[in-house]
Amino acid sequence: MQALRLKISLFFCFLTSFLTASAVTPADIRRADSLFAAGAQTDAAALFETALAEGHTATDAMLLKLASTYERQNDVPRLLYYLQVYFDRHPDDAVLRRMNDIARANNLNGYETDDLNYFYLFYKKYGIYFLLFLILPAGYAFGVLMVKLLRKVPIPQRQKWVLLFYLIGLLLFVNLPESVQSGITSHDRVLLRTNPSAAAPVAEVIGRGHKVNIFGSRDIYLRVLWNNEVYYIRRDNVWVI
Repeated sequence: MQALRLKISLFFCFLTSFLTASAVTPADIRRADSLFAAGAQTDAAALFETALAEGHTATDAMLLKLASTYERQNDVPRLLYYLQVYFDRHPDDAVLRRMNDIARANNLNGYETDDLNYFYLFYKKYGIYFLLFLILPAGYAFGVLMVKLLRKVPIPQRQKWVLLFYLIGLLLFVNLPESVQSGITSHDRVLLRTNPSAAAPVAEVIGRGHKVNIFGSRDIYLRVLWNNEVYYIRRDNVWVI
């Protein structure tokens, strides 16, 4: 009985300590804002990142403050990470060029203002309007076909194929960009493997801060595009945006 009481007491001690463990609250985030305004950027960044780790949603101001802090600390990979997160929310050509300039100055790849990044920028900014523009003709054509079916009017096979390919293209436009993520390498030695296995040959070793485009995953590996080649990187070596 004494042993049982001891176990129950230990359980309630653990439960109490768990429930009363310090967690970041909105008041702590306001304190982090105050610390940042007072010039204590490092302490503010620690509170902000603790809040993010505990599931708080980062505000735009928080992302920019974290980026500013790591710029002061000359931590370029983390600076680029928070700028990229901000860019994903607010795609802007100026932010894209800013990241490209920082990356070029530090010999980091993946931030080039190339066709892929500009397509991503276009899709983020104007994708919804372009999608609506594409849906209207599809809806009209589908309506015409339905009317013909109801009236039992013969429909040429060519019209059916044209509508089918148009809908497939529309589906790809909607889903393809959303299925692509980006990430930034988080370690000094990141191994690019030809297959998702620790036994697979290492094609290249890259450093911290490079940006990769992610096209899926397999187990603990991410499938990434690097220099127009497909490789696999361990998930824990990448900050996924």
